[in-house]
Amino acid sequence: MAHPNLQAVAREAGGGSAAPSSVDLRQEFEAVEIAPILAQLDQELIGLLPVKNRIREIASLLLVERIRQKMSLATTYPTLHMSFTGNPGTGKTTVAMRMAGILHRLGFVRRGHVISVTRDDLVGQYIGHTAPKTKEILKKAMGGVLFIDEAYYLYRPENERDYGQEAIEILLQVMEAQREDLVVVLAGYRDRMERFFQSNPGFRSRIAHHIDFPDYSEAELLAIAELMLVEQKYRFSVEAREAFTRYIGLRKSQPLFSNARSIRNALDRIRLRQANRLVSNLDRVLSSDDLMAIEANDVLASRVFSGGSDKEGAAP
Repeated sequence: MAHPNLQAVAREAGGGSAAPSSVDLRQEFEAVEIAPILAQLDQELIGLLPVKNRIREIASLLLVERIRQKMSLATTYPTLHMSFTGNPGTGKTTVAMRMAGILHRLGFVRRGHVISVTRDDLVGQYIGHTAPKTKEILKKAMGGVLFIDEAYYLYRPENERDYGQEAIEILLQVMEAQREDLVVVLAGYRDRMERFFQSNPGFRSRIAHHIDFPDYSEAELLAIAELMLVEQKYRFSVEAREAFTRYIGLRKSQPLFSNARSIRNALDRIRLRQANRLVSNLDRVLSSDDLMAIEANDVLASRVFSGGSDKEGAAP
């Protein structure tokens, strides 16, 4: 059965008459207005070319599927559930949000919203608690995308009293029975997701698209930092940029590095140091350049340069 939105497309195209024998592809592409979303994805995310190419491929597939529906050529509804694998801070949540927009504009989900959850949102702590929690989340997600981060934590075979399996069974049922009204995206580390699929083959059989998110290179991380600063109306001085380039190389080799997320957190700490530097001398007049400028000392004060830790949650 076709999705209600796609059925409407077919009705509108023919006005109740026979399906068209041809369509204008450019007109169809422009009508769904997915080009701005794809452009937004390019602007928001540095690098990740394989990911962006895969999203464009999926968008093309769904556009063709929409046209086939209009021409009465579609016979089955495509499986759209996805798996996003990669380290933290590689853009998985952002891509899920843009994917939801594409699905909505093409008519494959009704609302196009994203509900992002973890195990704690789905699994209860006592008998009878898990099913209501899971069903409530599914109810909120219907018509859009359910993004389950670190999905492998749903499965804990070492704990006989764990209720994650109950949530898994409910999810599998809904992913199959209501796949025309809900897209589920499972996300997490690649190796852990692979073990999760091996232990839960029901998930693997329902996932149509597996997308791997690579780590960012040092040059890409610097570009991400400068993009974030522009958005916040800050800028590196020449010396600060050089210092931050060194910072990236050192920080990337430390534990708990989370790609763009760690870069954002580092910039937050740098802004704290910049503000402290400015306020340390109250007898001055500040210009906009003063307020925007990140200087080398704001960066070099990090513990990373003395061999210490600069992991998330550490003091500035």
